[in-house]
Amino acid sequence: MGEWHPESPARLQVIEDQLIANGVMPLLDCRTAPLATDEHLQRVHTSQAIARVRDYLPKVREFGDFRGGPYHAIDADTLLNPYSWRAALRAAGAAVAAADAVLFGEVRNAFCAVRPPGHHATPTAAMGFCLFNNVAIAACHAMQAHGLQRIAIVDFDVHHGNGTEAAFSGDERVLMVSFFQHPLYPFSGTHPQGNVPRNMVNIPVPAYTLGNTVRELIERHWMPALNQHRPEMIFISAGFDAHREDDLASMGLVEADYAWITTQLVAVANQWSKGRIVSCLEGGYSLPALGRSVVAHLRVLAGLDECSAG
Repeated sequence: MGEWHPESPARLQVIEDQLIANGVMPLLDCRTAPLATDEHLQRVHTSQAIARVRDYLPKVREFGDFRGGPYHAIDADTLLNPYSWRAALRAAGAAVAAADAVLFGEVRNAFCAVRPPGHHATPTAAMGFCLFNNVAIAACHAMQAHGLQRIAIVDFDVHHGNGTEAAFSGDERVLMVSFFQHPLYPFSGTHPQGNVPRNMVNIPVPAYTLGNTVRELIERHWMPALNQHRPEMIFISAGFDAHREDDLASMGLVEADYAWITTQLVAVANQWSKGRIVSCLEGGYSLPALGRSVVAHLRVLAGLDECSAG
């Protein structure tokens, strides 16, 4: 989205580098993401929203070099380059393929290292660095193509997943739980007028909230709701920008907190979901913290670590 933009290709490179440096990469079943189809996208997004991405791609400059442009701005923070459509299809396709692999029993769980992220993309609009809602698309695929009746979506990105909430608000098949810094972009999720959807357990927390407070809130609010819902599968919007080193927000989580959260979700999945989890990368813009946090998350998902409460 531009040399200045925090949502950069370096995010995936640092994840790969850290997985290799920590000896995790050789232990993983790594797969290349396929492209999502129109049918996949249309389960969540309107045809107009899809067309606003597909039909507004700028042309490649001479020699195919688009560094520095050209770009088409969907909003001030969300830009298209000539290859954004294909990248967005591959991000959504990764989530769908991961759901298939888990539900067919090929793998127990999966992590999708994808960009662009997705949880701000609403059914009608791309926004907030997000073009299509990868997790929502995969969750709909699990319900419509595989017949699942109870899905849980867990969002621990520092920003509220407004697009995911918009996609599933009032859909009692889907429970969404999250915490997010408030006030902060996209300034949603608090429902000041009341009428909180019954299938949403979204917890706003103030800036500078530390991991111990987040853990207490998860135990008090998320865990009872998840156990009551008894999900057949869990999808995670795995944003790591609540880390204390991330400059796009002001929370105080560290790698151990992400490992602890993942451990709680694995326990829920083992109890109700046959261990089935698909986790998709959302935010995380301090590159060193992002790489370390994803390693902590994946070590628990892969069964390499048993996280303690500490």
